[in-house]
Amino acid sequence: MSILLLAGSPSLSSRSTRLLHHVGERLATLGHRYSKLHVLDLPAQALLQADFNNADIKLAQQQVRDAEAVVISTPVYKAAYSGVLKAFLDLLPQDGLAGKLVLPLATGGSQSHMLALDYALRPVLSALGAKHVLPSIYATEAQIVWDAEKGLAIESGIAQRVTEGVEHLSANLHTLRRASVSSSTEFTPVPFAQVRCSV
Repeated sequence: MSILLLAGSPSLSSRSTRLLHHVGERLATLGHRYSKLHVLDLPAQALLQADFNNADIKLAQQQVRDAEAVVISTPVYKAAYSGVLKAFLDLLPQDGLAGKLVLPLATGGSQSHMLALDYALRPVLSALGAKHVLPSIYATEAQIVWDAEKGLAIESGIAQRVTEGVEHLSANLHTLRRASVSSSTEFTPVPFAQVRCSV
């Protein structure tokens, strides 16, 4: 079992996807394995027509089932998460995230869209049965900058949020794995100050 990095951007080179991959690299340094799934790689017709019999859709659903945790990234458009991500989440069964830890990530043009994670995406993740949705990480376009030569530059406040999010996910994964051996599940408490999307 591993962590699934689920990219919900309609662009392969979006800031939200770059942030997602950065989180994956940070998790790898802590010894976690991960796999990647970009919704954009799925066949558009099967995705939009909800073709549950399509082989690629079935494989993507299996990736979600096999994951212990899912890190989901999306750009925010008009105060909502992306349409391609919604199309994929609609293809998951009602308990598609049951027993899983979920870390939501998002990027947007301004701070005015940061609540989209908590008011639009988080209720959907909970409805899909996620065991624990971790505090979201939201960054504006100015806080995530990509340069072909220098690579990804992340504003210090966001970098700190990423560090906290990765450490929190890692700690809760260890708790989840221990709980699979015992009968109790007690996740690491989230300080109230961390329950926010802003920086």
